Amino acid sequence: MNGILNINKPQGLTSFEVVARVKRITGERHTGHAGTLDPLATGVLPICLGKATRVIEYLFNQTKTYLSEIEFGIATDTYDSTGKILRTVDVSGISLERVEKALEGFRGVISQIPPMYSALKHKGRPLYKLARQGIEVERPSRPAQIFSLEITNWQPPVATLEIVCGKGTYIRSLANDLGEALGYGAVMKSLIRSRVGPFDLQEALTLAQLEEAARLGLVDKYLFPPDFVLDSFAALVVNAEQQCALIHGNPVTVVFNDKFDSSTIAPGTRCRVYTADGSFLGVVRYESENHCWRPEKIFFEGCCGVDRGLINHD
Repeated sequence: MNGILNINKPQGLTSFEVVARVKRITGERHTGHAGTLDPLATGVLPICLGKATRVIEYLFNQTKTYLSEIEFGIATDTYDSTGKILRTVDVSGISLERVEKALEGFRGVISQIPPMYSALKHKGRPLYKLARQGIEVERPSRPAQIFSLEITNWQPPVATLEIVCGKGTYIRSLANDLGEALGYGAVMKSLIRSRVGPFDLQEALTLAQLEEAARLGLVDKYLFPPDFVLDSFAALVVNAEQQCALIHGNPVTVVFNDKFDSSTIAPGTRCRVYTADGSFLGVVRYESENHCWRPEKIFFEGCCGVDRGLINHD
């Protein structure tokens, strides 16, 4: 079973627990998810099965959209509504105008300190495990890209934000930092991930729906092919000789696509590769010093006597 499932993660389960459920339902042991969601959060959790696990790294790099309720006037140790309350503040002076003004400082490239209650590891141990023992360690700040940040609903002291962001953005940290900037404190009250790259919440399967599909033998109907997540990459087509060269791990210098001029291709550019009959072959990266396309991840079903399998050229 090779493909990607768009799963709607329910509240209360960890991402790892959802992956375990998908393994049990589908019978596919080789699985992985693209982007952890906290137990409090719900929404889009792409789960890759079989060979499709090789495209997880490309999914990590795609933009994500969240809807989050931010409650002002409270600060907790977890930065969300499930944590221990550290302080409460009178919010009678808060206004929509003040919140909107504060949001201006959180658009574009911002700096975030990862929360202690996160899956980020310190010396091999997840931070949340240290936090539960009362241990706090220094966390270096990290850049985060916020492409869009808008208020969609205002019921003081709660603002609902729609956030479009890049990888590694912590919405709980955003809530905490926004609250501190306003002087009221704030927590993430709820979180819904409505989109990851091309995967939308409106098309996501619940675990119950996946179980029913498995009972009817229809899981394949809901599998997206691995190249579905690579639509932002340009597509190249190779002939049979070039196909075999890539499968064997060798670069190719010519591709059947007149859109590319070696003088204008940026070093490291990635492209999808297809065979002449339209079958997805894999991902190649441009090597400018040799003016060639080098295989990065190659999926194939046999060529020039090569047995069926998968080559990973990381």
